[in-house]
Amino acid sequence: MALSKVDLANQVENQLPQNLVANNLPFRNIIINGDMSIAQRGTSQASITSSGYYTVDRIETVCSLGTWTQSQSTDVPTGQGFAKSLKMECTTANASPAVAETIRVRQSIEGQNLQYLKKGTANAESTTLSFWVKSNKTGTYIAELFDEDNARQISKSYTINLADTWEKKTLTYAGDTSGTLDNDNGASLVFTFWLGTGTQFSSGTLATSWEAQTNANRAVGQVNLADSTSNYINITGVQLEAGTTASDFEFLPVDVNLRRCQRYYQKITGFVGYGINSTIFQASYSFPTPMRANPSASQSAVLTISDGVSNFSQSSTSITTQSAQVGSWYGFFSNFSGLTQFRPHSKTTTDAILFDAEL
Repeated sequence: MALSKVDLANQVENQLPQNLVANNLPFRNIIINGDMSIAQRGTSQASITSSGYYTVDRIETVCSLGTWTQSQSTDVPTGQGFAKSLKMECTTANASPAVAETIRVRQSIEGQNLQYLKKGTANAESTTLSFWVKSNKTGTYIAELFDEDNARQISKSYTINLADTWEKKTLTYAGDTSGTLDNDNGASLVFTFWLGTGTQFSSGTLATSWEAQTNANRAVGQVNLADSTSNYINITGVQLEAGTTASDFEFLPVDVNLRRCQRYYQKITGFVGYGINSTIFQASYSFPTPMRANPSASQSAVLTISDGVSNFSQSSTSITTQSAQVGSWYGFFSNFSGLTQFRPHSKTTTDAILFDAEL
């Protein structure tokens, strides 16, 4: 006898793996690369004194306090499924921060990825943050959500209780009934781990409920991780999701995680082109993953290309973008010598072209 539609649906549901049931919805983690597994830029960067992206993908460092080494570390909580963490180590201390000095790591999130939070409506969703953290410096730390579209903020404190010990933390942020997030590819919500700050961001009362931007209320009580060169912090398993409870960390296949990161940054080491004349090489590239916006292009080092017989290297870096689109790029590289006009050349060495569409 043929099964009814209801019976068939029940049979299929009963055959689904348990990890596909409720509370394990795919792509529930708002944070990209929260397991710190992708690091296209490299695995370590020393002497950090200014803001930028350095190692782990989608993690931006805001730095004007102390000097730091950042790395993709293999120190992880035992038995939790993680292989990598983000590590910040203080290498030049500053025990007395100036008013506006700060050290923090953060991720900016596109507004079009957040519309289901219903922010700015009576039905605004709460969000819950969970993560693993380890540091030698115990005390109070701050994790903040900041609404870039409407200049609104909310912060929660957590405590590192035991030195040099992995601890799991869970924080819940109420939904915000004010301030609708833009439905576009710009930065709408910024999630931040504060690590140290001057009084500009810590002299008020901590904003534990959503409020209009008040810098003095953003990181009240935050310890100063920059006060000693023995200080460090490791973070992994960062998950921000809708709701008031934390679910298990959402592990994604490495190819899926990489593509999500490549929307914002791509490092390309192999492509083909041809010599326009003896000194200029023209190349084009189609991105394996469309980028968030038209990217900027730069070089990691001088390029070496080959025509199959001889190698040719730039005397110094020189790149000119002719066209940059979300799906493709083409441009010119100068400062070669000896190229043959219209002869195909390929670049297969480790020197890279870097395409950046970060928020």
